[in-house]
Amino acid sequence: MFAAWSSDPEVRYHGLMNLGQTCYLNSVLQVLFMTEDFRGAVNSHSNTEFIDYRLKDLFNHLVKGNSDAFEMMNALDIDTVDEQRDAAEYLQKIIRLTSPEAAKIFHGELTNRRICCSCDTETDTDEPFWILPLSLVDSCSELYSVEDGIREFFKASFFTGEDQMYCEHCDSKVDAYTKYVVKHHPEVLILLLKRFDFSYKYMTYMKINDVVDVPTVLEMPENQPYELYAVVDHFGDLRGGHYCSRIRSQVDSRWYEFNDTWVTQVRHQKCCVFFTQIHILKTMMQIIDKSLFVIFIRLIPIYTGM
Repeated sequence: MFAAWSSDPEVRYHGLMNLGQTCYLNSVLQVLFMTEDFRGAVNSHSNTEFIDYRLKDLFNHLVKGNSDAFEMMNALDIDTVDEQRDAAEYLQKIIRLTSPEAAKIFHGELTNRRICCSCDTETDTDEPFWILPLSLVDSCSELYSVEDGIREFFKASFFTGEDQMYCEHCDSKVDAYTKYVVKHHPEVLILLLKRFDFSYKYMTYMKINDVVDVPTVLEMPENQPYELYAVVDHFGDLRGGHYCSRIRSQVDSRWYEFNDTWVTQVRHQKCCVFFTQIHILKTMMQIIDKSLFVIFIRLIPIYTGM
């Protein structure tokens, strides 16, 4: 139906028509489609209590040719096609509306641990999550390292002086610190780069255009490795931007760019910079780009057997 907008005929994947300013939805739907385990889980369910059947129908259309997200918009109560919205917000909304069996691939759990500096009593509060936010506001340079951002997220925060916290065991306010601990590593971890920060000078949200450095292999706490397989890019500002996605196929291990109905294989010089870095006697690939907005990394199993 939309063949006139198709891209390279040798590319096996298909695109989604932009119905106005629906690129934010197209970009995340393509990542979900290319996440094989999620697509398989969605295809195995037809319960109309969740939106799996809507996703299943869309994915079946994408296997055959270009399509559109009109039915998904209805399922998500999106009443206009002419308004740019937050791709990360609607990604999380889609995941929350899918069945637990399908959504569990993205489900992680953190423990917010509070430690009293006086008696060492630990108080744990578990927090489920779908997306891990990484702040760019405190970045010390124009090149933001995702590895440093992850370390910053899990760094301990200390509360002293007027910020002391109450300890039930000591029955008084005490110096304390808190830190996040990963209780459950999701199979697919979604990292959100918080590029939009409220400016009190201009009284509006402004975009942080720092260049972001992300390696294709990332290590999370407890030495759990993940591999990069998809990113959602954002170009422009908060209200007048454009979204597309770049995804590594699990079938042929090639990277593809999904820009609405245009699907092309990513070359080294297009959209991003790929380069080889020798570090501690091992070769790693990295993506360095100022358009990165949402990052998808897949868990690499750790085998402990003999």
